Amino acid sequence: MRFLFLVIFIFNMSEPFVLFDFSKESNIQNWIVVNDGVMGGLSKGKFSVDDRGYGFFTGNVSLENNGGFSSVRYNFESKFVSSFKKITLRLKGDGKQYQIRVKTRISDYYSYIAYIKTNGEWQTLEIMFSEMIPSFRGNKLDLPNYSGEYMEQFAILIGNKKNEAFELYLDKITLE
Repeated sequence: MRFLFLVIFIFNMSEPFVLFDFSKESNIQNWIVVNDGVMGGLSKGKFSVDDRGYGFFTGNVSLENNGGFSSVRYNFESKFVSSFKKITLRLKGDGKQYQIRVKTRISDYYSYIAYIKTNGEWQTLEIMFSEMIPSFRGNKLDLPNYSGEYMEQFAILIGNKKNEAFELYLDKITLE
C-alpha cells in the first residue's frame, strides 16, 4: 500500500500544472493591465481574448513623462509550486523582448524576472525557476533567485527603453 501511494504521489508530481489555457470562453477578470501611468508615464496597454481564443496583449510604450513600460498581471490564490521547476509558455510575439515576472506573494515589492525574445512565430519557451532573478524597478536585488515554493502572480512586461508598439498572443501557460 505504501508503494502504491508513493507511485501515485510521484506520478502526480510529474504532471504539468496549467496556470492558464486561453480560449474564447476564458475569464480574464484576474488579468490586470498596469502601465507606467502609475508613475506619470503615457504608455498604453490593453489585454483581451481575441476571436480565435488567444490572450492578446497589445499597445504602445512611450518614454514621455519618465514612462517606459506596460504590463499585464495575472493574480491568483497562492499556489504551492515546489514540485515544478519551470514555466512553459506557448505564445506568438512580434520579435521584441519581454520580461516574464512572478511573485511569491502579491504584496512583495519585488518580482522574480526572466527575459524572453519573441520571433514573430508561435513559440514554446521554457523558463527555469532557478534562473529568475529578484528585481525591483529594473534593479537586480541582492537576494537569492526564485526558489519556486509559492506563486501568487504571473506577469508579462515590456519595457525596452524605447518608444514602440507591441503585440503578444498567449495560448497556454504551464508549470512543469
